Amino acid sequence: MPHPASDPVRLAGDIARRIDQLAEHLIAAPPPLSAQVIATVLDSEEGILGRFTTLVATGSHFAQEHAEAGELAPEVWLALGRAANELYGIGIDLDEHTDTLRELARPAPPGTVPPLARPASPLIARRHR
Repeated sequence: MPHPASDPVRLAGDIARRIDQLAEHLIAAPPPLSAQVIATVLDSEEGILGRFTTLVATGSHFAQEHAEAGELAPEVWLALGRAANELYGIGIDLDEHTDTLRELARPAPPGTVPPLARPASPLIARRHR
């Protein structure tokens, strides 16, 4: 049986299953560990989101070449390009919060109020770009 890395379709399936496993761990993890996992996932350099964005952008370049050759519908290329751009924007929006998540993951110094014990503030939904 070939190694999963030598079969890119199998590798993609293995990565998808591993992400499912990570989500299951995230559900059961204590808040500091969950924050650390999310911060790691969102890390723009080494995280899953940034690397997935790169993968979709690479797929867009593949689709562009094949759309220009008439082998693939241009809508596929446009959809992949739009997805890559949206993922990039989402990454930018989330990047500003990874430091906060990393702070939550660190143990609080003795005598300080843990972040989760502070009074809750009203949630305000806002979106800026």
